[in-house]
Amino acid sequence: MIAIMCSGGDSSGMNPAIKKFVDYAYDKNLTPYFIYDGLEGLIDGNIKEAWHKDVAGIMHLGGTIIRTSRSKRFYKFSNRQTAYNNLKKYNIDKLIVLGGDGSFKAMDIFCQEFDISFIGVPSTIDNDINGTDYCLGVDTSLNVIKNALDDIRDTSSSFKRAFVVETMGRNCGYLALISALTSGAEICIIPEIEYDLNSLQKRLSQEIKNGRSYILAVVSEATNDTDKIKQWIKTDLKFEVREMKLGHIQRGGSPSVYDRLMAFEFISYSIDRLMQDKVNEIIVYKDSKFKFLKVDEVVNDIYKIDNKLLELVKKLTK
Repeated sequence: MIAIMCSGGDSSGMNPAIKKFVDYAYDKNLTPYFIYDGLEGLIDGNIKEAWHKDVAGIMHLGGTIIRTSRSKRFYKFSNRQTAYNNLKKYNIDKLIVLGGDGSFKAMDIFCQEFDISFIGVPSTIDNDINGTDYCLGVDTSLNVIKNALDDIRDTSSSFKRAFVVETMGRNCGYLALISALTSGAEICIIPEIEYDLNSLQKRLSQEIKNGRSYILAVVSEATNDTDKIKQWIKTDLKFEVREMKLGHIQRGGSPSVYDRLMAFEFISYSIDRLMQDKVNEIIVYKDSKFKFLKVDEVVNDIYKIDNKLLELVKKLTK
């Protein structure tokens, strides 16, 4: 038997993945199960057989219909033993987990302790998982941010104001970088590049002198510098400034076409792989190809943004 669950932060694209899981499992004569509420639900035994009716009409929904969680209880062996016993009640020996590094580490330990096969599907809007160029949900998140920045620019230019907009990205500036580039922002502050306020002041002061009437600054939450940039614009550039933290709207929204298609690919390849061997792997999308990596290859190194992208955004940091 095969089951799917979500773990950690939610991302748009999870529901298309869940629908594909049910449809493709039945195509392959497998009985699919849902594990509700992530690792917490696995410990509590919140497991139910899945049917086509359960996934009808969910393609356009953000978030995840089977919900998700973060679990400190899973750190204890006794709780992992309980989780395994719950799976055995349904003869489940194959798992697909939509999540990130923390979830994959937890499942790696679990699968080494017990007779379970596991495939992890990178699912995080931060797009910060090592070994893959793309994580499920990032495209939808970028479109949410794009729409917000386009709207903010409208009012920014109308009132001759500066706006400092903070994007998510716990340790990674990917969302801020791509959003700044594609929205035409004047400033981008990310942890991967050291910024120079003196150089920025010189450039922007000249642009203001030549008629610039608004400024859009995109700041990654990973820098913890949103307020600093706001105060700098107000004090040094003498500009009226507003701050906006986009927050959790970046996790919501109807999944984009790209996220829906990638969800289908991730799931179909994962089920095929689980049917071949006992595995403990992560499916990734690298250099326009799908492949499987050992968990250690993914979680033991920190994700790094492509140098080409970093070069493109450097002009917005100094």
